[in-house]
Amino acid sequence: MTPAINTAKKAKIPFTVHTYQHDPSTDSYGKEAADKLGVAEERVFKTLVVELDGRSLATAIIPVSMVLNMKQVAKAAGAKKAAMADKGAVERTTGYVLGGVSPLGQKKRLPTYIDASASTLPTIFVSAGRRGLEIELHPTDLASLAGGTFAAIGEMR
Repeated sequence: MTPAINTAKKAKIPFTVHTYQHDPSTDSYGKEAADKLGVAEERVFKTLVVELDGRSLATAIIPVSMVLNMKQVAKAAGAKKAAMADKGAVERTTGYVLGGVSPLGQKKRLPTYIDASASTLPTIFVSAGRRGLEIELHPTDLASLAGGTFAAIGEMR
């Protein structure tokens, strides 16, 4: 059990855990999850950690079919600038390794922004805290558990 799964269990929300055999040579963890689970890329969300104004961290959750719009996530967070956070800072703060960062059960709960496209879906998939492990849940349950806000932060590649 990962902290992410334990968080969902404790909250008594409906969720499903999905596993797949992770290929260590892959360079796109989210796309790999979508492909191996046979799920549309629009329903599989990647968890990214950004640094805001060079001072604090936040979590951004977008579909694997999109890229993060740094200006939009900064705006959603009330910051002037956003940049991808340092790998070491991400792992220390969340307690997860890259490619397995979950928005749930992080060591330090970060402000969380979920792409608005999630709110139109019945369920979405996010990392359950390990490569090869996804948790499927309702987007509003994710927002509630992660303290997340919906905002237009992703854009098509």
